[in-house]
Amino acid sequence: MNQLSASGILTDAFGTFLGWVSLALVAFKVFTLIDAAFRREDAFRAADKQTKPFWLIILAVGAAVSFVPGMGLFLGLIGLVASIVYMVDVRPAVKRVSPSRGGKNGQKKHDHMGPYGPW
Repeated sequence: MNQLSASGILTDAFGTFLGWVSLALVAFKVFTLIDAAFRREDAFRAADKQTKPFWLIILAVGAAVSFVPGMGLFLGLIGLVASIVYMVDVRPAVKRVSPSRGGKNGQKKHDHMGPYGPW
């Protein structure tokens, strides 16, 4: 009887852990979709990546699959891979070609800041 209750506790804990991991993956997919939505369209072309609508569709489908029960593990993994590719490859390239947002009082932010100012 004691072994049965310990098994139930472990099963519940593992299920809870997988629930948190699943929630984190859904949040990651939604974050990549929102990030892509707020990037400039011309930056995607300048970075020589696919177009912004392409990435929005891919990331939206990948995130939407997470909310539909019974879509399967395979489609969820495809959405996760698309989000990882966006974060690792596309986002840094788009950020490099996008203009900086500016510093205090609308001044241009320096890319090379040392401890005593720009260098």
